Amino acid sequence: MKTERLKKAALRRKYHVRKKVFGTPDRPRLLVFRSSRHIYAQIVDDVAGATLASASTRTKGMRDQLPNAGNKKAAEIIGEAVAKQALGVGIKCVCFDRNRYKFHGRVRALADAARKAGLVF
Repeated sequence: MKTERLKKAALRRKYHVRKKVFGTPDRPRLLVFRSSRHIYAQIVDDVAGATLASASTRTKGMRDQLPNAGNKKAAEIIGEAVAKQALGVGIKCVCFDRNRYKFHGRVRALADAARKAGLVF
């Protein structure tokens, strides 16, 4: 009963954010997903329905580099990695999709690291 209510509330928050954020070919969407152990980021073109760049703490190179993948340091590394991939593909401007999460902690660390690496929000 309680879990259903929490899931509905999370979906409502997610739709509240998504109705304002849409990724176009010239300004794709930087999507963030976090779990208790890992963090994932991908850049998506919603018109084509394609992922243009992605990084997560579960990829093989990052797993060896990060002993604890559920903290701010890991989020900063993922933010830099996704920004480098995006710049390599030719993407400089993105719109940030924080999903259903508040803009603080790991989500903010990822966003700040991506900005430092050269992405424009």
